[in-house]
Amino acid sequence: MRLDNKRVHPELRDDLNALEDNIIDIDNIEEARRESDAFMVFVPSDAVEVEDLIVPGVDGEPDVPVTVITPRGRNKEQLLPGMLYMHGGGYTNGLAKEPSINRYAEQINCVLVSVGYRRAPENPYPAALNDCYSALVWLYENAGQLGVDSSRIAVVGVSAGGGLAAALALYARDKKGPPICFHAPLAPMLDDRNITESSKDITDGRVWDRTKNVNGWRAYLGKMEGEPPPYAAPARAADLSGLPPMFCYVGELDMFRDETIEYVARAAKAGVPVELLVYRGCYHGCELHSPNSDIVQRIRQNNMAALKAALWEM
Repeated sequence: MRLDNKRVHPELRDDLNALEDNIIDIDNIEEARRESDAFMVFVPSDAVEVEDLIVPGVDGEPDVPVTVITPRGRNKEQLLPGMLYMHGGGYTNGLAKEPSINRYAEQINCVLVSVGYRRAPENPYPAALNDCYSALVWLYENAGQLGVDSSRIAVVGVSAGGGLAAALALYARDKKGPPICFHAPLAPMLDDRNITESSKDITDGRVWDRTKNVNGWRAYLGKMEGEPPPYAAPARAADLSGLPPMFCYVGELDMFRDETIEYVARAAKAGVPVELLVYRGCYHGCELHSPNSDIVQRIRQNNMAALKAALWEM
């Protein structure tokens, strides 16, 4: 069922109504990637330096491609915060060089490392998580060379990348890995079970809906037997204590709304400092389709303010 136009934020309606239904599943994944990659065009900026690197995998894992984005003209004597970033795409799509990813390095004045993690279904769980953990270890161990303060490293991701940010925080905690000072799962994909009201209600094929979500999880979990571990689906984690401070946002009409709210509430009850923003009338992915709207600008400004405060005022 299509989203009720009256519930959609007025600034987002025209762009949403211009979208067509689409399905992303294992059978059409290459076509979906071609369309997605053509849409997600990286925009260069004179304000940053961009370098593509290959970093070593840990524990026998394959090497990992990353994109390092650094503010141009930075004071070499000053260590900057570091941000490990995971792109979205339902665990099957997406690229490390998202269109406006430069803004994190520019506006926050940090060194950004975006992970080109392996995508499902060719590489099901735990490939993507292992790639992200390898990149985190590399960032921490090479912080000085990168001009990064190793005590100020945050992990940030959107959608499936938000799920990976949450999973990585859990994994690093339990593995006693590199310390993470802050994590921001943004509009995160956390729960494979699709049991919340919002996961049942959002069935509009123009946006990320229940059908796409079921297909995405099926691709990511592959032929896994039994219940997925929390490092695959963070909503399944029984213990959220000891996680770094967290910032999240989600749209009111996002199918991830309820799982995000529940996850943040549980983290708060476990003693984790949290902040959550829920945006009226916003659907999943509206930032991509209505980038110039006031509401999307407000989402981005609030994201930047929260991340900048966490990395510079801690």
